[in-house]
Order: sequence, then C-alpha cells, then structure tokens
Amino acid sequence: MPNKTAKPAAKATAAKPAAKPVTAKAPAAKPAAPKAPVAAAPAKAPVAAKPAAKPAVAPKVEEKKVVTQRQGFKANEFVVYPAHGVGQILAIEEQEIAGAKLELFVINFIKDKMTLRVPTAKVANVGMRKLSEPTLVKKALETLKGRARVKRTMWSRRAQEYEAKINSGDIVAIAEVVRDLYRSESQPEQSYSERQLYEAALDRLSREIAVVQHSTETEAVKEIEAQLAKSPRRNAKAEAAEGEADAEGETDDTDGDDTTVADEAA
Repeated sequence: MPNKTAKPAAKATAAKPAAKPVTAKAPAAKPAAPKAPVAAAPAKAPVAAKPAAKPAVAPKVEEKKVVTQRQGFKANEFVVYPAHGVGQILAIEEQEIAGAKLELFVINFIKDKMTLRVPTAKVANVGMRKLSEPTLVKKALETLKGRARVKRTMWSRRAQEYEAKINSGDIVAIAEVVRDLYRSESQPEQSYSERQLYEAALDRLSREIAVVQHSTETEAVKEIEAQLAKSPRRNAKAEAAEGEADAEGETDDTDGDDTTVADEAA
C-alpha cells in the first residue's frame, strides 16, 4: 500500500513544471503591442518650408548688377568731373541712405588714387560730362598757339579767374590757362603760385588729350609743349610791365578793360 501512494505524488510533481512555459508565453505578447501613435512625429515636416524664404533675397543682388547705364553714362566709360578731371566709371550701384534708395556712379581717379560716388540724379548739377570730341581737342591745341592774354589786374584776381577756368571742365578754357601761364626758357621764371596753377591746368589738359587720342600722358604733354612753342613770344617790355603790376598790385582795371599787356606792347 505505501508504494501505490508514492507514485501518484511523483506524477503530480512532474506535471507542475509543464505549466511554467505557459506563463512565459504571456509576457511575449506584450512587446508585440508597440504604440502606433508614436508615428505621429512626422507631423514636424512643415518645418521644411522655412528654407524656401531664403531664395527671395537673390533677385535683389541681380537687380544691382543689371544697372549699366544711367543719364547717358555707362560703366567703364571715361568721363570728366570738373573738380577732379578725367576719371573712369567703375560701376553704377544702389545704396540705401536714411531709408531712401540712391543710385550712384562710382568714379575712380587713378592718378589721384581716389574713388568718388556721385548720385546719378545730380550729374548735371556737378557738371560731369563725356570726353571731348576730337574736333574740340584740336581746337584746344590750336588755342595754345595763340598770344597770351594777361589782364592788367592784381594777381589775386587773375588767380581766381584761372582757378575758375581749371575747375570749369571746359577743355578750351583750361588750354587758355596753360597758354597764359606758360613760360619759355628765355622768359622770366614763374612764381610759386603761378607754377602751381600752370601745372594743375597742364595736368587736366594732358589727361583728357591722352584718353581721347589713346596715348600716354607723357606724349600728350610733349604735344602741348610743341604747340606752346609756336606761340608768339612776348617782348621784354610787356613782361616788365606785367611784373610791375604783380609787384605793386596797383594797376587794377577799374573800367573792365580786357586789353592784354602783350597787345598793348605791340
């Protein structure tokens, strides 16, 4: 009898381990249920629309580059600015100043190592012009061969008139200053102020002639001096009278007479 009861007990204990695998399967089902709503993260996709706003800046840069001509002047063209002489337009740019947009000529004066910005709308006011035509350059060179016309007035007044002609931008008027202040080797030397005005006028004249004739400034100066050498020489009496007028400063023409010393001596 005792042996029979022991066998069923053994069977019962053997059946219990078989039930454990059943409980192990239940947890396996939990990972199979990941929450699908997590996929809602792609809703951030509309953020990609922000980069689309950057290309809108590009057209503004292109508009600036398109401007190549204003008021009859073009980029890379040589022009004459009365107060500084011959310069070259590097570009026509747009700038915003005090909330207002302005178009500007960017002009470079190579010899002076200077860059000037001039509003396109004020070109006429400042007197900026194109280079002289070859016929006008020829007229200026012919002017150099004429007789010097020196007024019998105080030097300070004449100096102001010479400066006004130099800064007028008129190539013929500048040639007149060169002619009137020129001194040959046989003539008395120029004073310091005369020399300064003469060199300023000669520089303006030679630069424009060089650009118009596609030559160098040195060649232009030689051509100018060759024309000056053909001008009538003033005699000693006329030069002495002029020297006295400069020294005393008392021979002012109150009647506005434009008669030259050279003409009177003749």
